[in-house]
Formats: sequence, structure tokens, C-alpha cells
Amino acid sequence: MSRTVNGSAHTSGPVLAAYRYCEAVTGHEARNFAYGIRLLPAPKRQAMSALYAFSRRVDDIGDGELPPQEKAERLDGTRALLTRVRAGEVAEDDTDPVAVALADSARRFPLPLEGLDELIDGVLMDVRGETYETWDDLAVYCRCVAGAIGRLSLGVFGTANGHDHARAAEYADTLGLALQLTNILRDVREDAANGRTYLPAQDLAKFGCAAGFHSDTAPPGSDFPGLVEFEVRRARALFATGYRLLPMLDRRSGACVSAMAGIYRRLLDRIAADPGAVLRGRVSLPGRQKAYVAVRGLAGLDARSTARSPRGDA
Repeated sequence: MSRTVNGSAHTSGPVLAAYRYCEAVTGHEARNFAYGIRLLPAPKRQAMSALYAFSRRVDDIGDGELPPQEKAERLDGTRALLTRVRAGEVAEDDTDPVAVALADSARRFPLPLEGLDELIDGVLMDVRGETYETWDDLAVYCRCVAGAIGRLSLGVFGTANGHDHARAAEYADTLGLALQLTNILRDVREDAANGRTYLPAQDLAKFGCAAGFHSDTAPPGSDFPGLVEFEVRRARALFATGYRLLPMLDRRSGACVSAMAGIYRRLLDRIAADPGAVLRGRVSLPGRQKAYVAVRGLAGLDARSTARSPRGDA
């Protein structure tokens, strides 16, 4: 438990150890995410690491090699753990460091923990092998696995200067959709190899890509660049709306969001410039560009640009 001792925050040894574990998981498994959250003050960085570590556990179940029924059972187990966290039933000396860190974060911050239930629901869609006919169908999935994380993150960040939290949550949700659609575009080849198709069937059919992406070249006769351009436009519109969140946050929280979102927005630019790259390998951003994004975030450039734009474009 976190306590106040002589006017300063004190966190017990077991809880600190739990946070260190979550930060190690985050640094190892999610470099882009870790790059952004290191701009936060320690309590917020710890809470974001706890959220990531729990989310990583859920994702790893969905992405693992177990049979679907066993995956579903393990996801039920993570939901039961989340119920214990919500009920305040996780002790500091619990043997599960992720549970300990998440429980402490939930005491420190107003986390909408139902967002983690939504994440589990989204991963269950993967386990069932669901596909998506339209963008509206895919958006439901994206809100579960990414929009919900945006809303949970806002619980850590809070809003500044009296901004409306409900409106900020809408922007955080939309920014999550933008990030997830960028992920989907980046990973089309990898997902196809794992038997998963996320892009809407209507879009794939429209551009002659219904056969899927199983090699380093697009399906014969398809307009793959046209498909990518179509989805990039959609993602950029989501980014434009989601970036309206930035002026609603304090400086360091805004810098964190700007860094994470900026990395993905620049990934999207790379994909737009060379659509075929996503079929040849994973598109990534070099370290110097990530550093530039972080500097922009710390300087508040994206937040000020968004505040000046009537549509929220940055």
C-alpha cells in the first residue's frame, strides 16, 4: 500500500518490487510504449507499467499456442484476477507481482478497470477467429483492445485546467483506434501467417485483396497501394480527432501521449510512402526519429498545434 509518511509518499518494498517487475516487462516487450512513458513522473510511469503488464499477459494468452478452449479458460482466470483487484482483495505480499502493482495503481488513480474487461473481450474475439465485414465491425474490436487502453491511460494522466473528462475519454478512445489501425496495417503479413485477417472484408474486396497476404507481393491483379491509401486516410482522420486530447493533459502526460502517438503516426507515414514494405517485413522507426518525437512532445509542439487547429489536426 502507498502511505504518506512525514508529508511524502511512501511505497512498501513488496509494492515497489512489483512495479519494478512490471517496468521490466514493459521495457522488454514494448519499446515504443516504454519510450513514451519514461517521460512521466514515477507514480504515473509505474501505473502505466502495471496496466501494460496486465495487458501483455492477456495478449500473450491470445497469441500463444494453446488450444482455443484452454485460451478461453486462461482468459477467464485473468478476468477472475481482475475481479479480485476491483474488490480490493489483492494483498501486498500476493505472489503475483502484476496483480500487486495493478491493485496499488487502482488505489492511487481512478482507473476504469472495466476497460481491462473489454481488452479480454477483444482477445476472445481473436481466440474465436472473428473476422470483420465493415469498418464499424472492426472498430468494435479496436475499441476493446486499444480504445479501452486509451481510456485507462487517461485515468492515470487525468485532465488539466478543468477540461471535460468525458470528452477527453472520447478522444483517448479514438486515438486508441488510430494506433490499432496503424498496427493492423503494419502487421498484415504477420497476421496472415497466423491465420488472422483484421482489415474489413468490404475493403479487401473493393481493392481485389480478398485472397489475403501470404507472400512479399500483393495478390495478383489487386490494388494493394489503393487499399493502403484508403486505410491510411481513415487512420489519419482518427489521429486528427484523437490528437484533440493533447491540450487537455498536463505537460508531461501530454508529452507521453504525443511521443507514443507520434511514433505510430510516423510509422503510418512510412507505410503510406511505401505500401509494399509491410509485405516485405516489419516497418519500424529508427531511434533518432523516436528521440525527435519525444523532444516535440516535451516541447508541447503537437499540443499547441492541435489547440490552434479548429479540426484538431496536428
